[in-house]
Amino acid sequence: MHIVQPLDPKSIPKFVNQLVIPPVYMPTVLRQPMTGRVIGHSYQIDVSEFEQQILPPGLGTTKVFGYGSMIQVPNEGRVIYFRSAPGPTFEAIRGIPVLVQWMNNLTGPHFLPVDPTLDWANPNSMAIPRPPSPSFPPGFPLAQIPVPIVPHLHGGENPSYFDGHPDAWFTADGKTGMTFKTNSYTYPNIQQATTLWYHDHTMGITRLNIYAGLAGLYVLRDMNDPIASFLPSREHEIPLIIQDRSFNTDGSLFYDHVGVNPSIHPYWVPEFFGNTNMVNGKVWPNLNVKPQQYRFRVLNGSNARFYHLKLSNQQKFIQIGSDGGYLPQPVELSSLLLAPAERADILIDFSTLVPGTSVIVLNTAHAPFPDGTLADPETVGQIMQFTVTNATVLQPKKLPPVLNIIPSLKPTKTRTLTLFELEGPNGPLEVTLDGQMWRNPVSELPQAGTTEDWQVVNLTNDTHPIHLHLVQFQLVSRQKCRSNDYLRDWNKLNQTTPPGTPPYFVKPKALPIATYLQDQQIEPPLNEKGWKDTIQMNAGEVTTIRVRFTSQDGNPFPFNPSLGPGYVWHCHILEHEDNEMMRPLKILTQE
Repeated sequence: MHIVQPLDPKSIPKFVNQLVIPPVYMPTVLRQPMTGRVIGHSYQIDVSEFEQQILPPGLGTTKVFGYGSMIQVPNEGRVIYFRSAPGPTFEAIRGIPVLVQWMNNLTGPHFLPVDPTLDWANPNSMAIPRPPSPSFPPGFPLAQIPVPIVPHLHGGENPSYFDGHPDAWFTADGKTGMTFKTNSYTYPNIQQATTLWYHDHTMGITRLNIYAGLAGLYVLRDMNDPIASFLPSREHEIPLIIQDRSFNTDGSLFYDHVGVNPSIHPYWVPEFFGNTNMVNGKVWPNLNVKPQQYRFRVLNGSNARFYHLKLSNQQKFIQIGSDGGYLPQPVELSSLLLAPAERADILIDFSTLVPGTSVIVLNTAHAPFPDGTLADPETVGQIMQFTVTNATVLQPKKLPPVLNIIPSLKPTKTRTLTLFELEGPNGPLEVTLDGQMWRNPVSELPQAGTTEDWQVVNLTNDTHPIHLHLVQFQLVSRQKCRSNDYLRDWNKLNQTTPPGTPPYFVKPKALPIATYLQDQQIEPPLNEKGWKDTIQMNAGEVTTIRVRFTSQDGNPFPFNPSLGPGYVWHCHILEHEDNEMMRPLKILTQE
């Protein structure tokens, strides 16, 4: 039998790989017959399994799942079918809908350990297995095949039929989830220009499908963008999808396959941390840059790893955008903390550096964040390298002082919610929102057109990136609180009558937070004053976000958000999301 050994990350040569810029999907342009006006961009995109060179040459290829479709070969004009992990990039235009037919061509078994003791897609309707469980591989055959998928446009303002609801999955052999209606999605693209991303969202296996490769960028542009002329040209605008990965000596991906509580969840671990960093599908790449300013659209696409980014030469950089569009003003930074699923639009100026200079993008975040192990400076403490070439020096343009007008919102309702972890014998058993399980009755039912404050009390020891589907929201504040006292009293409040003790099977009573607050409110830092769809919620703090359930511009949605399976909100640490840290979010119609 072929024994696979883990690959020592220190044996992998760094900065030998050259950064790959994902190609752009080529649409079929839909036009109005009489006028010729463009009314849509149409795509057929499939998901399949293949081998890809992720490690430097000579270290073997890696089996991945990836997205594929037609692309135009850069600088050539030829149109070819292309597939990759992460997938190619969507270039979408504000006001022009994108229509995608998503196809599942995964006909073999999953190569990562599906844990059927979680609430998951379960296409074969297998019974929850009792211990003892088989080791992986092979795992449970009925759980490994077929592989369900469902794509989600993260940060997108879309009808819920096209949102990639976790139960709207579909398989290559025609099985579908309970909320599946169609695999042909329409994205209206009416929100502000920004960096979105698309990724798999299948119930209970999102962590595995994204780790296998199912993610990519979706760049939404505004043809009337007044800021674009001040920014580097498209040739010098580069996406950076940062993900951590571990490998075996044969080049295959390594993912933990022994659970933290194996007698309960045989394969589930509370977080996965890879021991290398991969950017755009290449481990520890180098990018040759000219001595001028570049624009980088940065995505933390990791399962659980936070990145605290800084440049090895201590150089500062400018952040101009976050999840939902431009920031109110440019923000100069010496470092940037990105949680899983957060995006940052940044400018780095190489014009003052002499040719031959190398600058390494460093990471100093702990894992788990904030109190886990410090990033090893020899491995995950490094992300990629920039090497300055000998070319004409180009000075950056002066940015306007105002990039975006962020409206002041007035809430009409406040919700108090909690982040709560249930402990097992050897570590977390499951992680919850408000102590509730995914299948509980819907408890977050905001009304379209209203604005709510969500006060979220983090009763765990980790920072959680919390993501709401459908909307972009604003960070109001963070504030320290007596979380141990709050947890004790919240439990006490709910013990005397149903729901009892967590996990709750009905919505728990909310405990007002005011008397537990400590110190002063912490205002949002300048680079969190824009539109957000994913926000870091720190341990021992209450984080308040202000959510307006309208289109980003304040107008009613151009579709009925109450139709379809609804939306969700969840932690974007994928191992948490896959084990109960996700709840339904249903929008009620406007009165």
